[in-house]
Amino acid sequence: MGRVYLVSDYEEIVRRRRALPGVLIETWPDLYLGDLFWLGDDEARRAAYAAEHRTAPPGALYWIGEASKAALDEVGPPLAWDLAVEEASVPIYYGRRLADTASLPAEDSVRARVLSAHAIAAVWTTYDQFGLRVEHQPSSPFDPHFYLRRPGGKSVHLFRALTTRAEAVTVMAARSAPDSDALDWAERLPAEDFSDLVGRHMTRP
Repeated sequence: MGRVYLVSDYEEIVRRRRALPGVLIETWPDLYLGDLFWLGDDEARRAAYAAEHRTAPPGALYWIGEASKAALDEVGPPLAWDLAVEEASVPIYYGRRLADTASLPAEDSVRARVLSAHAIAAVWTTYDQFGLRVEHQPSSPFDPHFYLRRPGGKSVHLFRALTTRAEAVTVMAARSAPDSDALDWAERLPAEDFSDLVGRHMTRP
């Protein structure tokens, strides 16, 4: 099991990406944090992550999965990162209606996208309980629903980011009543919210 990384040196990502033509490098900009001003000591960083309704400062931070980082590491010394989250601490729930698996995006990409929205988990919602494809038009980057697909895949998949354990319990109880595992999954999420995730599951170099 790998990690998902928060990286501030986007210029270095771009430079290395140019040396890897044809190699997929997936990065997701953090929707809330904008520069390393927020990355002080542990206490200050956790307080910054816990704050709500911030205006993103200039600059940017990017979440990147293990596969993309490994590719970038092939063309230079290990890419510097600022924070990291163990993949296991950001669960993804698929349920019993999972379909079109050949087009599923890589899980580290889904997790990076989830963390970019300061969420703690995701649930696959491509089809509803009647087996019909769910149609959704995301209203903004902050919309909890987002689409991803594997490069070259024929089907795009819809996921819902979950920002708190309480929200996950509510969502899973409403959509997955026939699935006895769904509610148990939500109740066992390893973090209460993003602040809790930062406090208990993030590491730094």
